[in-house]
Amino acid sequence: MDDELLRLFGVPRSVLPAVGSSSEVYGETTLFAGGRPVPIAGIAGDQQAALFGRACTQPGMVKNTTAPVGFMLMKHGHKTDCLQEQSPDDSGVAHREPDRVRAEGSIFIAGAVVQWLRDGLGIITSSSEVEALASQVDDTGGVYLVPAFAGLGAPHWDPYARGLLVGITRGTTAAHIARAALEGIAFQVADVLRAMEADAKIRLKELRVDGGASANNLLMQFQSHLLGVPVVRPKVTETTALGAAYLAGWPSATGRTKNRSRRSGRSTVVSRTR
Repeated sequence: MDDELLRLFGVPRSVLPAVGSSSEVYGETTLFAGGRPVPIAGIAGDQQAALFGRACTQPGMVKNTTAPVGFMLMKHGHKTDCLQEQSPDDSGVAHREPDRVRAEGSIFIAGAVVQWLRDGLGIITSSSEVEALASQVDDTGGVYLVPAFAGLGAPHWDPYARGLLVGITRGTTAAHIARAALEGIAFQVADVLRAMEADAKIRLKELRVDGGASANNLLMQFQSHLLGVPVVRPKVTETTALGAAYLAGWPSATGRTKNRSRRSGRSTVVSRTR
């Protein structure tokens, strides 16, 4: 906490709580387990817990969540300024390692573009239909869709940007637009990843994914081709809950159990590059 702000608001530093890690025993509760004391031992935000749930524990490991909004987190392994492209830097899951940080970038419209195809254009009746529709064509036919419906997030940070659909010809079909929408998600992910790689000076070896859109095989395969690395999809899709559970159990876990949790992200289905 900045001393100037403390003076401005008249808050004594002594009344502030101590900053703890994301995984340590803070206390106990007897509200569960029949009154038996249960330790309260983990605390993390949604995406930070998912990063740990995907077992991204080494520098350069990255997980990308593609839900209506997209979030990418990279384990940096060292202190850094904010990304050169002005993407935010995030402290991630704290383990009392002050020199270890995580970078985070957000994509304002990711899977939500599929909802727009359904609700706005009406070319699908449910989001699950988009893969079958997009698979009817081999490529976009020169159509590109930039889903900047609410501006552009990382690494551009342009709140005034708006969506763009270009390359339409007389031969353009709903399938071309659906495929362009999926590819537009992948291109945004690539933008964020390249910014993180440049800032961290780390080259990605694989991209670990989660979120509803990670079930889309066509999108994941295109993402893998675009990035030139395998895309690794978890068998346990509730990665936030899994990460929160790992963090809660970490203080009392044995070395063997910790090693198993670090390997858990590898129990996956993989899309590989051509």
